[in-house]
Amino acid sequence: MKILVTGLWICAVTILSCYGAVTWGSGLFSKKEEPYLEGLQYQKLAPINVPMVADGKVQGYIVAVLVFTADARLMHTLPVPPNAFVIDETFRQIYADQQIDFKRLSRYNVTQRLAEVRRAVNERLGAEVVKDVLVEEFNFVAKREVRS
Repeated sequence: MKILVTGLWICAVTILSCYGAVTWGSGLFSKKEEPYLEGLQYQKLAPINVPMVADGKVQGYIVAVLVFTADARLMHTLPVPPNAFVIDETFRQIYADQQIDFKRLSRYNVTQRLAEVRRAVNERLGAEVVKDVLVEEFNFVAKREVRS
């Protein structure tokens, strides 16, 4: 009888200690959810090469490196990152712009063009994700200077 009571006692202590260890350990090793820092997120884009066509020929390329800031919370909820939209819209804006003429250089309203890129991207995304588009680099490379 002593052996039977001792065996049941050992089983009960083992089961309770396993239950206690699992319950206590689950809170100890669980991944703690950190509060997400909200604000703006800075994204640098790959260089964009836009061919400049005049008189039916490629005259050169505009090379632009852009940076944009976006709402960090919205960036993480979007199914597609806005990077491709910013690149696409910038390419379209530069390529279709009739004011850019490197034979007759004049001042160019970059602020207005970047605001238009931001507006068009946000319209395509359906939310005010992109807060600002900035120019890091903007150059023209003539066709004769391009190495193949």
